[in-house]
Amino acid sequence: MTSSNTSANSPIAAEMPRDRLGRALHDLRISVMDRCNFRCPYCMPEATYGEHFEFLRNDERLSFDEIERLCRVAAQLGVSKLRLTGGEPLLRPKLATLVARLRRIEGIEDLAMTTNGVLLPRHAAELRDAGLDRMTVSLDTLDPALFHRMSGGRGALDDVLAGIDAAQAAGYPHGVKLNAVVQRGVNDHAVTDLVERFRGSNIVVRLIEYMDVGNRNDWAPDDVVPSRELIERIDARWPLEALPARYPGEVATRYRYRDGAGEIGVISSVSEPFCGSCTRARLSSEGMLYTCLFATQGTDLRGPLRAGDSDEQLLDRLRDVWLRRADRYSEERAERRNSARRKIEMNYIGG
Repeated sequence: MTSSNTSANSPIAAEMPRDRLGRALHDLRISVMDRCNFRCPYCMPEATYGEHFEFLRNDERLSFDEIERLCRVAAQLGVSKLRLTGGEPLLRPKLATLVARLRRIEGIEDLAMTTNGVLLPRHAAELRDAGLDRMTVSLDTLDPALFHRMSGGRGALDDVLAGIDAAQAAGYPHGVKLNAVVQRGVNDHAVTDLVERFRGSNIVVRLIEYMDVGNRNDWAPDDVVPSRELIERIDARWPLEALPARYPGEVATRYRYRDGAGEIGVISSVSEPFCGSCTRARLSSEGMLYTCLFATQGTDLRGPLRAGDSDEQLLDRLRDVWLRRADRYSEERAERRNSARRKIEMNYIGG
């Protein structure tokens, strides 16, 4: 691992920081790859990310050594949950090696990944063996033609379903979840089919309100299907009851089927913003730290890493960024403020 002035096995005594709104830092989402094998219109539309688009070079992305080192420092500030994202994280070679290294960091209690699922048949078992706790697969519809269109013409539904089967067979300790972004007039009519397919399977479907992430998805408020509308629709067919949050800051609101067929979740970033309990930071592929999914700018950590900063200096940088944090974009959106500001694209910082 990259050398520093502090041994990786010698914890730094660090006061757990809280931002200007009193929120602690518990979650770090790490984009390990800015590329993707899909071109979903709400994330990486083909018109922008075509064959001539210049992605990061290998040497511009953080190395596994650099990612591990930053995660060790972040753990000393209270981070206990790590999630690997992209782009598509499974396009990063030898990713299970990184998972094994992150698994050994003291204080990390939950290690997860979000993927489009296509490459999971090759990697699901090795990721489990390396120490991955949870797998989340993005799946917006079970209609093959609609899926092909929503993936930008790059994906096949059967490949993703095979990936989900592989993930379930791998036996991750904390299970498998599916994320579905619901857009009115696009895939909202197919939500009950998706829910029915995975009821009773121990796979939790989470329905996500369509958000104005980045600048290229032509988002409009009328495109959003409020979570409460979806829950009412599902409850009318399969009665539900609300479940309590498992921990402070849990993103999804959870419901269980009254007939015992498992649970579902909704993520209501637009209709019911949860900025007040947000404990997440995001690290981009090239080493920029962002304190909000809707951020307009970040803090460069790759430069200090490669310039020889010690662990103490990196820790001070991370602490300072969090102490200055005052992000509450979703609440501001609801108040009709800052809705048109230019934001970082999702493929750089994950979902």
